[in-house]
Amino acid sequence: MATTATVRQLHQDPAGANAASLVAIEGITMSFGDFTAVRDVDIGVGDGEFLAIVGPTGCGKSTILNAVAGLLTPARGRIAIDGKPVKGVQESVGYLFQQDALLPWKTALQNVELGLRFRGVAAAEREARARAWLAKVGLTGFEARYPHQLSGGQRKRVQMAQALIVEPKVILMDEPFSALDIHTRHLMQNELLRLWQEQRRSVILITHDLEEAIALGDRVVVLSAGPSSRVVESFHVPLDRPRDVAEIKLDPCFIDLYRDIWACLRGEVEKTYAQQRD
Repeated sequence: MATTATVRQLHQDPAGANAASLVAIEGITMSFGDFTAVRDVDIGVGDGEFLAIVGPTGCGKSTILNAVAGLLTPARGRIAIDGKPVKGVQESVGYLFQQDALLPWKTALQNVELGLRFRGVAAAEREARARAWLAKVGLTGFEARYPHQLSGGQRKRVQMAQALIVEPKVILMDEPFSALDIHTRHLMQNELLRLWQEQRRSVILITHDLEEAIALGDRVVVLSAGPSSRVVESFHVPLDRPRDVAEIKLDPCFIDLYRDIWACLRGEVEKTYAQQRD
C-alpha cells in the first residue's frame, strides 16, 4: 500500500496533453460573445484511461465535454480523437447525461437500439445486440418496459447500455449519477466500473463529487474558478483496480489523495462563492 509521501510524489501529473493521447484537447478557448468560459486548456486522455474533471460550479466543465462531443466549436485551439480533428457531432463518442435522455414513448429495448438504428444496422441484428446489452446491465425481462415503468437506477442502466452498444472510442459522462440516492449511486458506479473494465474505453467524467472522481478515475484534473477557467493541476490516482467504490474510500491512500486534491480545489470553490456574493 502506498504511503502518504509516495502518494504525493506519484499523483501530481501534467494534464497529459503532450503525451500520446486518444483525446487531445490542445489550447482550447471557449467563448460565447464577450464571455470566455475556458481559456487555453490543454488536456490529454490516454487510450483506455478514465479521466475525471472537477471544478467549481460554472467553471466550464460541461462546455469542455460538449466541445469534445462536437456539439460546440472552440474559439481557439484544437480537439482531436484518435488523431482526427473534431468537426461536428462525433459518432465515435458515447454520451451519458445527468438527466434521463430516454425517449418516453419507446421501450427499454427500443431505446437501447437507437444508436444502431441511426447507423443503419439491420433490425434483427439491432434487436439481438440490444437484448444482449440489457442482459449485460441486469435488465433481462425488462425489454418491453417504458421509461416511466423503470426505477431511476434501471433507467440509468438503460442509458449505459444505450451509450455502450455503439462501441464508442470515447465515453463522455456529465454527472451521470448525481440524481440518484447514495445507495443506488454506489451500485451504478460499481456497475459502470465493471462494464468499463471489460473493454477499457477512454472516459471523461465531469463531476462535482470529489469522492466519485477519485473512486472511479485513473486521474483527476482540477479546473479553476470561471470565467476564463484553466487547468490548475492534474493528479494521478494510484489505487489498484478492480475497485469497490464504497470500500476504496476507506483506503489510507484514498484519504491522503482526497486531502491533497481538496487543498487544491478548495481555493477555487471559495473564489466562485466570493464572485457570487459580489
